[in-house]
Amino acid sequence: MRFAPTDVGFIGDPYRDYEDLRRAAPVVYDEATDHWLISRYRDVDALLRDRRFGRTYLHMATHEEMGRPTPPDWHGPFWDLINAGILDMEPPDHTRVRKLVSKAFTPKFVEALRPRVQAIFDGLVDEVAGAGEFDMLPTLAEPLPVIVIADMLGVPAADHHLLRPWSGDIVKMYELAPSVPAQRDAVRASVEFSAYLRELARERRSHPGEDLISALVHVVDEGEHLTEDELVGMCVLLLNAGHEATVSSTLLGWWALFRHPHRLKELRADPDPRLLATAIEELLRFQTPLPMFERWVLEPFELHGVAIPKGAELGLLFDSANRDPDVFEEPDELRLDRKPNPHLTFGAGIHFCLGAPLGRMELQISFRTLLERFPSMELVEEPTYKPNFIIRGLEGLRVGMKASRGRTNEEGS
Repeated sequence: MRFAPTDVGFIGDPYRDYEDLRRAAPVVYDEATDHWLISRYRDVDALLRDRRFGRTYLHMATHEEMGRPTPPDWHGPFWDLINAGILDMEPPDHTRVRKLVSKAFTPKFVEALRPRVQAIFDGLVDEVAGAGEFDMLPTLAEPLPVIVIADMLGVPAADHHLLRPWSGDIVKMYELAPSVPAQRDAVRASVEFSAYLRELARERRSHPGEDLISALVHVVDEGEHLTEDELVGMCVLLLNAGHEATVSSTLLGWWALFRHPHRLKELRADPDPRLLATAIEELLRFQTPLPMFERWVLEPFELHGVAIPKGAELGLLFDSANRDPDVFEEPDELRLDRKPNPHLTFGAGIHFCLGAPLGRMELQISFRTLLERFPSMELVEEPTYKPNFIIRGLEGLRVGMKASRGRTNEEGS
């Protein structure tokens, strides 16, 4: 049994090791990372829904009372920002803030973005259509969610270039053992992004527009409203979670299809949007972009005969849970029409991803558009994985295009 989150080989293909964990050690303490690893689907799903385990413990205890070290003072701007977002809140604050945000970030609001998302991606594809080959990461996968989220928030086009570096630096702190330079990058980006959003929110309070920040500034429910800290924390969460996960899902999804050419052929042959929708869910299950989520143990408990103390940190292995044969038939097979597919990629319980509908829409639009316009797109070289575990992704994905009947600039369209 092996858990090696610093090994790029493990990051890319941990599935035999996860199989060993699920079978022989479904609850095991990893001394190197100070996590209790939970690998079976039903355990992960249940723990996500159990309020004895939290994304934070600060609503009920200090660091000292939980037996955890206090972060250094210079981390303050980062944690002030992150703790103001609903991902790291627990009830009652989480309940109040999520309810307020949900009044503005509605399914109707998200669905209204569809034509704009399609137009953005069409424009990105136009820019690479004449190229013999290109890297999908900087040309298509990264720009789409950044532009969509920037537009959604109401960030002026002239400032769009600021968001990707801020997001990339902030999420460095989420890795299991970030270096001091990475920590400093995260803190600096937190200060800069917070200041930018506060200024933008104050401007929208006086001169509201049709964007999400304007809606969040003015949302009210039974006299409750978001504080400025909560609004800023929510906007940062939307960028970080929505951008990083969508980029990784795009590249990992295409990499899976290139490794299973019969499945790619199947998808290209059937334009039915229902197949594409189930295919996206299967790609999200097959190689999870966020392999592990953490929960704090708020009171002692026992699982499979193993006693776990208060103050411990659980490592819920989503990527292992999504390959559990007790839930998924032939889990190591890529089945584009898999139903049911109750994967945990978006989480479960009160912290289920608020942006899941937007992420699904972006993936469906981008995959469908590339399948239609570049029906002969092929892999140019095998990609390498980034040396990151918590947010898993590829260093890039180089593809080439053959002449086809797709609507491409190569054919004089």
